Amino acid sequence: MEKIKALILNATLKSSEEESNTGYMAKEVAEILTSEDAEVEIIRLADYRISYGIDTDMGDGDEWPEIYEKVKEADIVMIGTPLWIGEKSSLATVAMERLYGGSSDTNEKGQAIYYNKVGGVLITGNEDGAKQAAASVLYGLSHIGFTVPPNVDAYWVGEAGPGPSYIEAEGYKSEFTQSHIQMLAYNTLHIAKILKENPIPAKGNTM
Repeated sequence: MEKIKALILNATLKSSEEESNTGYMAKEVAEILTSEDAEVEIIRLADYRISYGIDTDMGDGDEWPEIYEKVKEADIVMIGTPLWIGEKSSLATVAMERLYGGSSDTNEKGQAIYYNKVGGVLITGNEDGAKQAAASVLYGLSHIGFTVPPNVDAYWVGEAGPGPSYIEAEGYKSEFTQSHIQMLAYNTLHIAKILKENPIPAKGNTM
């Protein structure tokens, strides 16, 4: 069987010149997937010019098409997001909207292009909102065709109010968070392998 390809879209508002708490967690997930012989790529969305809109290519310098090609090649797609005002980041919302813009594209069987791909989410923040953000992302992915396994929402949040985030607060030492990071990695990988060998039948599932 071909190697499973995983793509993690880090929707931090920081460019690669800055340290990202969400990126730290993404690397933890990537390490597990890599140890299980998967190919993993992490993309920092803030490094790209991603236009607003519901389409796969908005033209005029839009760099989403480059990312969209990687999404189409991936077996696993994860959205990583920080929490701001109790919500997923604005960049995560843009990414979800742009993914939605490709939902009318089809695979060779006539199914939505995201069929037989597995989705997950990872979240960091120093205030509450993780479950709401996870619900938003995972429902959105499922709605456009991704398969969502159980327990694929790894997250860490600190105490209420301003304070240190994942790295500074050593949130990576949380047993709860680490257990969910493992479930996110192993469950997405397991279902991706199943779908690789036993894809969802086209009958009743074509556009």
